[in-house]
This record gives sequence, structure tokens and C-alpha cells, in this order.
Amino acid sequence: MDKLQKKQAGLARRHRRVRGKISGTPARPRLCVTRSNSNMYVQLVDDVAHTTVCAVSTLGPDFKATGKNGATVEGAIALGEIVGKKAQDAGVAEVVFDRGGHLYHGRVQALADAAREAGLKF
Repeated sequence: MDKLQKKQAGLARRHRRVRGKISGTPARPRLCVTRSNSNMYVQLVDDVAHTTVCAVSTLGPDFKATGKNGATVEGAIALGEIVGKKAQDAGVAEVVFDRGGHLYHGRVQALADAAREAGLKF
């Protein structure tokens, strides 16, 4: 097993562990964060109905209008504000945070803090 396979296996193991403990409901959907080296993707997921309430990414037009880079903490803050506003528009006030197996640090933490400041409760 090479270095990349070990990293991917560890991420998958952590993600399974997190997902085993949390689940989204219609009243409190799951805020799912997926992070790559260059972009971030955020979804509000209702696991009971198997639907996505809303989704935002650093590749979308809302984020592109900010002029930020998706690979930075500043970009994650802007994305968190956007997802907070979209969630409020969709009628969601409370969410369950799913860090997707990533450490709660850096861009993931910045996104969560920005979403909290935009009005979402975790």
C-alpha cells in the first residue's frame, strides 16, 4: 500500500465513523463538506427523504462573484456565508455538521464558523 492509498483509506475510515454517528432529518439536515486541494463542496442533505436541500461549491456562480480562491481559508469563509444564506432561504435554521472525515481545522473550521455567523445553528 503506497502513501496515497493509505491517506485515502484513512479518510474513508474516518468518514464512515462520522457518518455512523450522524444523520440528517427534514428539520435538521446534514451539512456535508467535501474538500479537495483546490475546491470545496457543501450540501444540505435530508437523509430520511434522500434529497439534497441545497448545494454550493467554489465552482458555482455565487462563489465566483466573490473573486476568492476556493483553496484558501478566505474562500472557505465566503463559501460558509453563501451556504448560510441559501439555507436560510430554504427554511433551514439548524443543521448537523458532517466534516466528511477531514479534521476540524483550517478550511473546514473556517467554513463552519462562517456558516454559524450567517445564522445556522449546529
